[in-house]
Parts: sequence; structure tokens; C-alpha cells
Amino acid sequence: MANPHFQNMILWAGNTEATEAKKNQPMFMPYPSDQTFYGYFNDFVQYNASDWTITTTEAGGGNASEEIISGAGGQLRISNDDAASDSDFLQLKGEPFRLSTSKKAYFSARFKCNDVDQNDFIMGLQITDTTPLDVSDGVYFISVDGSADLLLNVEKDNSVDATTVATMEDDTFITVTWFVDPDRDAIYYSINNATPVKVSNAKLPDDEDLTISFGIQNGEAAGNTLTIDYVNMIVER
Repeated sequence: MANPHFQNMILWAGNTEATEAKKNQPMFMPYPSDQTFYGYFNDFVQYNASDWTITTTEAGGGNASEEIISGAGGQLRISNDDAASDSDFLQLKGEPFRLSTSKKAYFSARFKCNDVDQNDFIMGLQITDTTPLDVSDGVYFISVDGSADLLLNVEKDNSVDATTVATMEDDTFITVTWFVDPDRDAIYYSINNATPVKVSNAKLPDDEDLTISFGIQNGEAAGNTLTIDYVNMIVER
């Protein structure tokens, strides 16, 4: 049986820039019996709360909630109550991922926020922590209250390299990707399948077990939502 195949750059002659950029993403073709990569993918056709460590703040007196909603392939919607700083963060139980500058790794997700500049939200890989907005280790996308900018944080032991990667729009899905490329000794990110951009791997958190982490915190006294279409994480063994 063929092994999973990983290519950092796949160039297709004759493609437009838009279609070529999609094919410039790392391509995995995993087989169930192969031991080259391990990973996690959730398209949110179903949601089981018991799979996640959930940290909430509910000062508004209501309840944060997570529910599957209608959408192609399935979507998970996280909803906060209407008090400032109400929050709901989910982290996959078990911390199953370990990164290394010598091993390939790939993360991708598609999500949207109803009000991008009036919330804090994160999406990516982190250690399990009750304060995901102030975590010490991870590779994750983050947007902070008062700004529509989306940043990629590469963080180890509370030391972070932060790169502004996109400007978010209200209630508009964005596809985010980062991958570790050991052949080029770097991390790359891509937004909406655009051509990957290189950033430093100097602060890659390679001494901690990590997990998928996402969630939202209100920046004002209004109920807000984060909707996740899918999350995907693949790591070389």
C-alpha cells in the first residue's frame, strides 16, 4: 500500500494564481493502515461535549452553548450570553500532538465570528489551559477585542512571535492554515488558500504536548457567536 504523500509545493502549469495557490498547500493522502502520520479531523456533522475540556464564563446569568447547525458538511456554533467578557472555550481532551522542527505538521480550519472587532477569539493548537487567550505554548490564530486583525502566534514558554495575517470581516468565513516545513526550516501560513507565507520556527513549542483549541470571549455586553465549519490537524510520527 502506498504511503501518505506530503508535498510542500505542488506547481501545476497552466493554472491561474488562485487555483495554483490551493495546490501549493501540503497534500496528505493518508491510508488507515499507514503509520507515517497521525491526526484529527472534525467536520462537525456531530458534536460530543464529552470530547472537549470546556471553559466558560457566564456573568450574564445565562448559559454559553455549543450546537450543531445547518450548513454544508456540518457546522458547530458557539454562543455566548450577553455580558461583557462572557466566554466559551473548547480544547480537545488528551493533548495528542507534539510538534518538532524536524517533522511535518499541518493545521487548517474554517470559521467565522459574527462581530470580529468586538470579541477575542482563538483557533489553533495550544496546551490545555483555563485561559486560552493568555496561554504559554501553542501555534494558533488569534484576534483581540477592538481590532479585526487576525494574528498567527508561534509561542513557546510565554515567548511569542506574532504575525498579522489577515483582516477579518463580520459573519464571513475564513480558511486558515499553518504548516511546519522541516525541509525549509520554517513555518508557513495561508489565508483562504492563498500562496503560503513563511515565518520563523524559532519559537515552535516543541517540548509540550498540545491540543486543538478554539473559542470566543465577548468584548462588549452583547451575545456573540463563533461558527466552526471544520478543524484538521495532521502530524508526522
